[in-house]
Amino acid sequence: MSMEVIQTIDGLWRAKHHLCREFATKNQKRPYVGLVPTMGNLHHGHLSLVRRMVDECDVSVGSIFVNPAQFAPGEDFSEYPRTPEADLMQCEDAGVDIVFMPESDALYTQDHSTEVIVRKLTERYCGAERPGHFAGVTLVVAKLLNIVHPDIAYFGQKDYQQFRVIERMVRDLDFPLDLAMCPTVREPDGLAMSSRNAYLAEDERKAAATIYSGLQELADAFATGQDGAEALKEVARTELAEAVQLEYLEIANAWSLDPKESAASGDVVLIAAKVGGIRLIDNIVLAAGDENAH
Repeated sequence: MSMEVIQTIDGLWRAKHHLCREFATKNQKRPYVGLVPTMGNLHHGHLSLVRRMVDECDVSVGSIFVNPAQFAPGEDFSEYPRTPEADLMQCEDAGVDIVFMPESDALYTQDHSTEVIVRKLTERYCGAERPGHFAGVTLVVAKLLNIVHPDIAYFGQKDYQQFRVIERMVRDLDFPLDLAMCPTVREPDGLAMSSRNAYLAEDERKAAATIYSGLQELADAFATGQDGAEALKEVARTELAEAVQLEYLEIANAWSLDPKESAASGDVVLIAAKVGGIRLIDNIVLAAGDENAH
């Protein structure tokens, strides 16, 4: 069966209902439905989520929507890379059943007045640097979960704070689904894959790679027994190229995201920086000894 590309909510409901009914009739059981929400411009990181969904689910839904609600004034909404034809080809090659690709007016009416706010988790790090960003994320994800009704939704570890925010929203609002955090996919030099990497000039690209090498050096120092947060963060800072303008670097509890003075196995190291004006984020989860999550 060929992949269906749907632009309306009613169309998505009809297409999903048809696929689920077909599966249930043939297999005498309810299908397991997956969702991968994206903003398009798909790279290998996105596709790792898509492939996992297709492998694990009976009915697979991907969404492609550049969400205006999560961009602050002056951010790159209008310039955000859009590659719909290539995105659809990659989804079809991966075996996705339905791609939901709505226009903005299909999701947001002119008199839209509802917000979905997760407090505390959104008040530091990317939330402090990008006011209103996470309110836009939780709004669109809540809408997609209500529209698709998946049994599981897949997100990348690169957006670690985003995952914890969505996880809290799902828990607090009793959404009946599971969430999967999938490992960050990296370039050969370690830079986390991101649609915004395409903005980097060649020299900026080399400088950006030191973000991950700084995280690696921090993790190695922790593995040798160092646990003071400030000393560990200094290890990472000394590895960063001069062109890397640090926004934040923090060692935090993996669940609450509260900053830690002393690092422990399972804590997360969060970093955001600008290179050539392009904002990049990354993270690692600390583990004891040789088990550090590089």
